Amino acid sequence: MAFASKDLSVIAYANGFTLWHYTTPDAAAVVDTSGYFNAASDMLRIGDMILANTDTEGGFASGILHVSSNAGGVVDVDDLTSVGTVNTD
Repeated sequence: MAFASKDLSVIAYANGFTLWHYTTPDAAAVVDTSGYFNAASDMLRIGDMILANTDTEGGFASGILHVSSNAGGVVDVDDLTSVGTVNTD
């Protein structure tokens, strides 16, 4: 799939920093590829963080993406930093 702007929303904004939420059926390895968020380049700033729910129709992975660059309309985020551990009930 591809980036869907309807699935990106602001959680909080303060002092030039925005905390976002994004949900997608795309795998984390796709989402954290340079250029995935290009359509949102006018909104995302370096240092912003995105709480992401990825692979929502498969294995499901949650974590944090950090916007590491945004120049010339090309957005890059760092690899997904996972949140949570395996539940061993």
